[in-house]
Formats: sequence, structure tokens, C-alpha cells
Amino acid sequence: MSASVEEVHGGRLVARTLRAHGVSTVFTLSGGHLFSIYDGCRSEGIKLVDVRHEQTAAFAAEGWAKVTRSPGVCALTAGPGVTNGMSAIASASQNDSPMLVLGGRAPAWRWGQGSLQEIDHLPFVSPLTRFAATAGSTAAIPGLVRDALVSAVSGRSGPAFVDFPLDVVFSLAADDGAGAAALPSPWLGPGADAAAVERAATLLARAERPVIMAGTGLYWGRGEVSLCELARAHGIPVFLNGLARGCLPADDPLAFSRTRGQALGSCDLALVIGVPMDFRLGFGDAIAADASVIAIDVAPPPRPHPRPVAGELYGALPATLSGLFSACGPVGVDVCRDRAAWVASLRVAEHERRADEAASLADPRAPLHPMRIYGELAQLLDRDAIVVGDGGDFVSFAGRVLDSFAPGCWVDPGPYGCLGSGPGYALAAQLAFPERQVVLLVGDGAFGFAGMELDTLARHGVAVVMVIANNGIWALEKHPMEMLYGYSVVADLRPETRYDLVASALGCDASLVSSPGELRPALERAFACGGPAVVNVLTDPAVAYPRRSNLA
Repeated sequence: MSASVEEVHGGRLVARTLRAHGVSTVFTLSGGHLFSIYDGCRSEGIKLVDVRHEQTAAFAAEGWAKVTRSPGVCALTAGPGVTNGMSAIASASQNDSPMLVLGGRAPAWRWGQGSLQEIDHLPFVSPLTRFAATAGSTAAIPGLVRDALVSAVSGRSGPAFVDFPLDVVFSLAADDGAGAAALPSPWLGPGADAAAVERAATLLARAERPVIMAGTGLYWGRGEVSLCELARAHGIPVFLNGLARGCLPADDPLAFSRTRGQALGSCDLALVIGVPMDFRLGFGDAIAADASVIAIDVAPPPRPHPRPVAGELYGALPATLSGLFSACGPVGVDVCRDRAAWVASLRVAEHERRADEAASLADPRAPLHPMRIYGELAQLLDRDAIVVGDGGDFVSFAGRVLDSFAPGCWVDPGPYGCLGSGPGYALAAQLAFPERQVVLLVGDGAFGFAGMELDTLARHGVAVVMVIANNGIWALEKHPMEMLYGYSVVADLRPETRYDLVASALGCDASLVSSPGELRPALERAFACGGPAVVNVLTDPAVAYPRRSNLA
């Protein structure tokens, strides 16, 4: 063997490959199957952040991806470690979040004999991942980790998985640098088919009431600059959901949020960018029946469109949207006039609906109206604050009234709707951007999924402000069930639980808020304390979020 080729153990090969691709942090919960990877990370200068449950390690990896648009990484021990991370893997799959899960695995040489935590992970992770494999040899590790990372960021991004048998990852092999090539940048690639772009441009040039509905795929595709250029040049109102919130600042003249139903229901052309026509868009029925729909994304959707579309533009979003902008050309005077009137009418309605919220934002009741929390909180948030939502009705109110001004500032569970994601997301956000405010909005129901992660925040000195809306019920279920049946079951929690005392015992600054006058001082104290803080706000269980449907 050449003297220039070093032999190292498999965990060191894992860590070197991660470092070569810009990975600086790995989230984990201590497990013996992972010791070699831990040693490799320590040797290679990769930060290990340990949590209290593997679900949080995996959600933190997804959260890192969500706020940085680069792969997040977690290491989960064999068997229950991997199965505990399954909900986060499923969440990442539905959110197209690029992340890499490193799994421990029972030793290959004893496979099938009943080793501790022995189970084949691949059959149940494969349906949720873009790539799933087991390392067959120590020498194969660098290439395998690189292939997983490439799969996570390519095309429709998402989670990838590699597990490492104990004997393979502890053994030695030569480090030949095979896994060190740079990851692809798919957003810099070619746009959609030119002929399809021309056809879409023709429809757009004629549209009098066009609208842009953009979602998480816009964010992953890094299409925000081109979207702003297209919208501003052609006077198109923009609505954003998911991670796309903030891709057009909320105070831009073409940014709207309160009039989505009105705009989609009366448009004549909808550019649906990076968002599926799922339950959030009424499976396509939210868009006027006679409107033309142009579906735009980095790749075709995993499911057929629920309604016919007039055009499909699939390719790198910056190039696709810039191509549409260029192909559309000048818009006629009459169309310009109609669009200006269209935008003006939506702006009037937007102002009216914001005015209608004023009473709730200043509601004097005690226990508090959840909107009162956001009325105070909005005044304390920086424009680049990262707001993480983990809950049902409480987070629905936040999504309705809190504005986002930059990409990556709004992080919620997404369409999979898995509670317990928030602490991991917030942990990752604050570690990735320690200079920014990170606020975690949690319902008291959601708190029960991962409340012990307050210990994690305290141990690592992570300055997350957690605001708990404590109404003592599962509001997302209790109110609809009572409306349907006149009663509710399994929808009540213990009223006025002192989560603040739990937080204090776990090493966090903590306050209890039972009246509106206590709220602002408690929030100010939380932001000023310099570490993790919890504001436990007693809220009115009678307040229900106004929704049309819970499940579809």
C-alpha cells in the first residue's frame, strides 16, 4: 500500500466524507453502534449535538435542512433508534427536506443470529427515502455516503439513509478521497422545455387576473429572486405557503396572505409554483374552475394533478421563471389596467381583513385569546427572526397573522403534520444562526411529544424562546368533535399545567402568564435572558380556530 494512503476506521471515513461536503453538525442520541462515527466526528471537527429522543435528532436534521437549504445529518443507533426517527423521515419525505440519516446496524458477521437491536431497516425506510443502503464493506463507505448526499439534494430533494454494520464501521480501510467531490447545485441547471415556457407565457400575457401560488418547492429550488422579478414586472399578486413564506417579503406591494381564497377563486390564470394541489388547495378546487393552471416545479409531482392543467414547466426554477419572464414580453395596456384594478381590489380586501383582526390581537380576556399572544409577539420580532410552529390551532393562528420577511423564517411540520417536530427544528435553527431570534410556538398538546428537549436546549445553551399556549385541550379535535356530535372524548388535558415549573427544573428561564398585562414583560424577559426560555401562557379553551376542514 502506498505510504500516502492512510488507513482509518469506518467511522472516520463517514466523518471525513461529511466534512468534505460541508457538514458541520450531526444530531444524535448516544448509542453503542455509533461509537466509531462519534470518534470520527470528534477527530474531524464535526460537532455532535445529543438530544433526549431520536425523533428530535432526526427532526433537528430536517430543521437544519429547512433553515440552511443544505443537508441536515443525524445518527441513530440500531433498531429502536432508527424506528424512533421514522416520523421525522416521513416528514422530510413529504416536505422534500434534504437530510441524511446515518443508522447503526447489528454486525454483519452475526446477522440472523439475534444480535442486540438486530433488524433490517431498509424495508421500512426505503419507501420514504430517495436513497437507502447498507454499507457492505469499510472501503465502500465514502462513496456510499456521497451517493446518499447526492440523492438527498438532487431532483426532488428529500431524505437519504445509510446504515453501517458494527463490524464494518469499526474496521479499517484506506482513505483514498473517493467521497470528496462537491455536491451538485441543481438550482443552477437548465429550466423547463422552451416550447412549454412559450405556451405558458402566451397564457400569462393574456391573463387579466393572474395569481401566483407558491410553496415549499420554490424555497428548495431557490427560485425566490426570479419569482420576485416575474411578479413585479407583470403585476401579479403572490400568495405563499410552507417554506416559501418570506420568499417575497410580507410588506411587498404584491404580497398577500389574507385574501387567498378570494384571489384563487376569481383568478383567470394560476401559476402554481412548488406546491402540490393537495388538501391545502382543496385538491385544486380552491382555484376557479374556469382558470388556466400552470404547474411549475423542479420535477413532475409524485401524484397526478387532481384537475387538468394548461401547462407543466419542470426544471431548475431560477431558469424556468426567468425564461417565463423573458418570454412573456410586454403586456398590453388594457391588460395592465385590468391587472392594476385586480391587485387594488385584493389590497382593499387585505386591509379590511387585517383590520378585522385588530380586536383579537388586543383582546383583553383572561385566560388569553391566542391571537393576543401574536399581537404582542409581532412587536418584538426582528425581520429575520425564525419562527417555528409545533401545534394545532395555536400554530394555525400564527400562520394566519404572523408575517415573514425573508426565506427560511417560517418553519412548521408541513403537510405530514407531525407534532413534536418543533424542539428539533428550533434547536437546529439556533445552532445554524446563533445571532438570530428563534421562537418556538407550541401548543400544550404538542409540548407532551418532546418537552424533555428543554433539557437539551439548556445543556447546549441554545437561546430558543418557547411560547406555550396552554388551553388544557386538544383544540384541533375537541371543537370539531363537539360540533359534529355534541360531545368530545379523549380531547382534554390537565387545565393550567405548570409547564413553566417543568422548564425551570430542566434549566430554562421560565414565566407563567395568566393575564394580558403579564405577557409583554414575560416575552421581553425571555428574549433578554440569553438562554432557553419558556413562556407558559394560559389561553381560553373556548376559542376555536375558524377552519373549514380538519382532515381534507
